[in-house]
Amino acid sequence: MMSLKVPTRFRNKKSVLFKKRSIIEYAGNRSNRVYYVVKGLLRSYHLDDKGKIHTFMFAPEDWIIGDVESIALGNQNALYIDCLEDSEVIVSQEINPVSNSTILKEKNNKLLRRVGMLQQRVIMLMSYTARERYEFFLKTYPTLPNRVSQKMIASYLGITPEALSKIRREMVIN
Repeated sequence: MMSLKVPTRFRNKKSVLFKKRSIIEYAGNRSNRVYYVVKGLLRSYHLDDKGKIHTFMFAPEDWIIGDVESIALGNQNALYIDCLEDSEVIVSQEINPVSNSTILKEKNNKLLRRVGMLQQRVIMLMSYTARERYEFFLKTYPTLPNRVSQKMIASYLGITPEALSKIRREMVIN
């Protein structure tokens, strides 16, 4: 039986299983899909012109992930979305306008939370020290350090893996 935590628009849909390392959205494509993570871990990232990966966000269980710009504006995806673990997700197509006021409220609340998280992330990247960014990451994603590589965490924080190792060592000492 599906949890009541599952957003309404996902409740009557079948889940889809993806293997670890599956890329489920590609930059450059257009997509109106939103993914609700039942089990596993997804990540969205941008690949720059030099081939460097910039992790945008992680989506563990009970999180929703998608390319907002593509969904809302119909632009090409700016992000790739891949599976960092074997994952079970529920896919929702964001095509039809929502008419049910309960669903609309739920959708707006989720969107506001996501925008809030993105705002926090932008502020964090602009003004926090590397250590403060790592502490913020640990508070936001407490289970992820055991689930993703240090290289991915460093990418998310905008620092090198070596800088992250130094921060982790300093935190253990203190």
